[in-house]
Amino acid sequence: MENYLRATPFFDYDHPAVETWVQQHLAGVSDEPVAQIKALYLAVRDSIQYNPYVFRTEPRTLSASYALESGETYCIPKAVLLGAAARSIGIPSRLGLADVRNHLSSPKLIEWLRSDIFRMHGFIELYLNGRWVKATPAFNRQLCELMKVEPLPFDGVNDSVFQEFTEDGQAHMEYINDHGVFDDVPFDFIVDGVRRAYGHLFEADGQPQTMTGSLEQDISDRS
Repeated sequence: MENYLRATPFFDYDHPAVETWVQQHLAGVSDEPVAQIKALYLAVRDSIQYNPYVFRTEPRTLSASYALESGETYCIPKAVLLGAAARSIGIPSRLGLADVRNHLSSPKLIEWLRSDIFRMHGFIELYLNGRWVKATPAFNRQLCELMKVEPLPFDGVNDSVFQEFTEDGQAHMEYINDHGVFDDVPFDFIVDGVRRAYGHLFEADGQPQTMTGSLEQDISDRS
């Protein structure tokens, strides 16, 4: 379990900003591990805006501290932030990666990706009460309300992966390919996978194209 508890340049819970953030969100919370991780899950889910347009190929942009610094990011760094916070309080964590088909997105995002498949979707697995439990803090409450889906809860006992349906019964998200779990962020594997899937998004120098806006803005514009 040692590898799932250590600080790394990605799971950088020893960064002052991450340390302070964890302390702030655990103030007044009991010392019981499930209670603490539930509080941290909600903090990651709702205080960091989900925005897939901010993907970059600099390693630091996938770190827990950068997620806090930027205030908006996508599923992998949000999962890493929760995993780093968990490690800081003695809960082992590991990053899970999968490809998902998104049935509820914006036309702008689908056009940008040229696909409804999201490669390298990230979630976190937490070792609680003798077993690994999945948690997915990607979509913040405000975005879920715009998309008319319930924000994804996490009780610390059952896997929390993704809402399968919207409030009106439409399909929302399905997992189609599992890439496994990792004790640290497999940076090259992620970037190579994204580049293979969405080569049109990269400039000649290998850097991803800059995209403005956010998924929340996309959804709001459709309303």
